[in-house]
Amino acid sequence: MRFLLIIIFSTSILSVFANEYNVMAYGAKGDGNTIETQAIQNAVDACHKTGGIVVFPAGKYLTGTIYLKSNVTLYLQKGAIILGSTKMADYPENLPEYTFYRSGKIKRALIYAENCENIGISGEGTIDGQGNMIYKANGEAVKSYGERPHVIWMVQSKRIRINGIKLQNSSLWMQHYLACENLHIHNIEVYNHCNKNNDMIDINGCKNVIISDCRGDTDDDGITIKSTHAKPNENILINNCIISSHCNAIKCGTESNTGFKNIVISNCIIRPSQKRDVIYGKPDGISGISLEVVDGAKMDGISISNIVIDGPRVPLFIRLGNRARGYDKNLPKPQIGSIENITVSNITAFNADITGSSITGIPGHMVKNISLENIRIFYKGGGTFEDANRLIPENESDYPEATMFDKLSVYGLFIRHAQNISLKDVEFHLQSNDKRPALYLENVENVKIINLQAGIDTNTSLIYGKDIKDIFIQNPRPKSQCLSSINIHGNQSESIRLTDIHTKYFKTIYKISGGANKKSVMLGTLFK
Repeated sequence: MRFLLIIIFSTSILSVFANEYNVMAYGAKGDGNTIETQAIQNAVDACHKTGGIVVFPAGKYLTGTIYLKSNVTLYLQKGAIILGSTKMADYPENLPEYTFYRSGKIKRALIYAENCENIGISGEGTIDGQGNMIYKANGEAVKSYGERPHVIWMVQSKRIRINGIKLQNSSLWMQHYLACENLHIHNIEVYNHCNKNNDMIDINGCKNVIISDCRGDTDDDGITIKSTHAKPNENILINNCIISSHCNAIKCGTESNTGFKNIVISNCIIRPSQKRDVIYGKPDGISGISLEVVDGAKMDGISISNIVIDGPRVPLFIRLGNRARGYDKNLPKPQIGSIENITVSNITAFNADITGSSITGIPGHMVKNISLENIRIFYKGGGTFEDANRLIPENESDYPEATMFDKLSVYGLFIRHAQNISLKDVEFHLQSNDKRPALYLENVENVKIINLQAGIDTNTSLIYGKDIKDIFIQNPRPKSQCLSSINIHGNQSESIRLTDIHTKYFKTIYKISGGANKKSVMLGTLFK
């Protein structure tokens, strides 16, 4: 209690004695019509000399680019609205010294900070980018990716806090944090459905990041962690957020040049967007959670837990590919990256569509050490025997998207080119009949499957395995009797152990096909 009182007292002292600079005192009118850029910048510059808070009282402040500076926090009081100018001329070009993939291509922002420390934006007000109404001097609407401004863009800055505000209507990504450290985004609300590339938050090669208690509804990706320069993403916590996206709600990638390390995502809800008209994606979203490495990055140490997903077509998508796009043309082409040490637990997903979830590497490059535990996914079903027999292409260099393979040959989870995989207490439920297996394994090694439960057609095997090695399956439980616990295919399949098999669930315990050898199977305990 004493410690709590000290915190409260200290916070009160800071709020009382912080230097406050009211934008009205520097000439701002707050009428929503007058361009306030210079008045606001004068307040920021004055505040920068002492450190403190730039206060926006209730009103509407029309402005072009605001240059945030060290030791300055913008504070929006209740009823205060910062409006982005509708004139492109009010957004000067900014070319960061730091090299990243879009150096020289992305140039503008409503609020910009570079090489700053101890900065923030907080309060109870709103920042509205008016991103669908920005025009050039000749009256032409600004459309190209490189011309449109972010609402917030911070580069190589430290000790940043974004708290309490509402953000809406960016012409590009709402927030872009590039090579920043010690960033805390807390209790903000984002609505972004007015233009292409309308992401919620983009964390780009940042370190020591907390995103907590946020709400977002966006046309493009929700919370995105990406890597487009020399610094990796490291030590990132995403917690207690509610996210809606027409594309991918939570994503690591697609841009993936350097790395993703020590990332925890927990206690989040992913739900359908309130906006049913789409620019990109699908009304209910493409994916719930996507982990993607295609440009040479190393992904290591990701923990995802306690997530409820309702709506997106594909609940889980993990992809190692080889697009090999570098961030600097002067550097060699990126080598193939890696994905390992991923834990996904306590996930419930509703209304997944016919596509299926997937975990895939590429030939010669396996994803490794993936653990799924206590997963419950409810699929719509509807797959046919023709779908079950589809040959799924590798698509090694393609843009990674959860729907990149179209309908998979399995309705639940497709795993290919993977090593050291654990599935425990995983359940797949069907809303309508599906002729495909629940689980597909191809070119996988050292896989443990314990207590798999799934709906399955009576003439379909619960699991299909092609060229699989060192497989342990314990207590598989279809919802009703089906063809077999596993259909083993391919002459490279070996060391497959089945135990705690309830024979009443299977017409035959296992099936051998496509050159597989019966001797590769070892049976343990059987129950009637």
